[in-house]
Amino acid sequence: MTISRRALVLLFPLSLLAASVQALSLDDISNKDASGGLKAALEAGSNQAVSKLGAEGGFLNNDKVRIPLPKILEQARPILKMTGKAQQLDDLVVQMNHAAESAVPMAKPLLLDAVKSMSISDAKNILTGGETSVTDFFRSKTQDKLAVQFLPAVKKVTDRSGLATKYNSVMSLAPKIGVLPKEQATVEGYVTQRALDGLYTMIAEEEKAIRADPIGTGSKLIGKVFGALRN
Repeated sequence: MTISRRALVLLFPLSLLAASVQALSLDDISNKDASGGLKAALEAGSNQAVSKLGAEGGFLNNDKVRIPLPKILEQARPILKMTGKAQQLDDLVVQMNHAAESAVPMAKPLLLDAVKSMSISDAKNILTGGETSVTDFFRSKTQDKLAVQFLPAVKKVTDRSGLATKYNSVMSLAPKIGVLPKEQATVEGYVTQRALDGLYTMIAEEEKAIRADPIGTGSKLIGKVFGALRN
C-alpha cells in the first residue's frame, strides 16, 4: 500500500518526536523537565483514577476494585439464604460500593497537594524507582489524611442501610478473635480501607499505561521524560 505525500507530511513531526524521545536518556533531561514531566504525569494519572472511580458504578462495576463482603459475612450467606435474607447482603454490597464512589472525589485536592509538594529529588527517585513508584509516593503522602476524610463520608452512605448496624454488631467481635484488623470492625472502616486500596490500584493502572505509552498521553513533556526511561 502506497502512503501519500500528504500522509508522510502529517506523520513526519510525530516520527521526529518519537525519535527524539528514543534518543534521550534520563541523564540528558534537565531537573526542571524531569520534575515537570513527572508532575504532569502524576496529575493526569490521579485525575483519571478519581474520575473513573467517582462515577456511578466506578467501584461496583469494576472487578479490580469492587468491594466484596468480608469473608466472615460471606460465609454466613448460606444460612441467610435459607431464611430468605441473602438479598440483604447483596444490598449491603451495593451500598458499600456506592459509599466508596461518593468518597473518592474528596481525594483530588490532597493528591494534587502531594504533586505540588514533590521536590526535584523526589522526582528523580520516582522516575527510577520502578513501575509503581508513583503510586507508592501517593500512598505514603496521602493515605492517612484520606482515611480521615473518607470515613465520615462513607458512614453517611452506609448509615442508610439497616444492615450496616447489624454488620457492626457482628463484626465488633471479629478483632477480638483475630479475624479482622480493628479498623475494619465497622462497615465504614472496612469500606474506607477498601476505597483507598481501590484508589491506589487505579492510580497504579494509570501509571503503568503512561509508562507503557508516554507519547500517547498527548503531552510532549511526559513523552520526553517517560520515554527516556525506556532506553
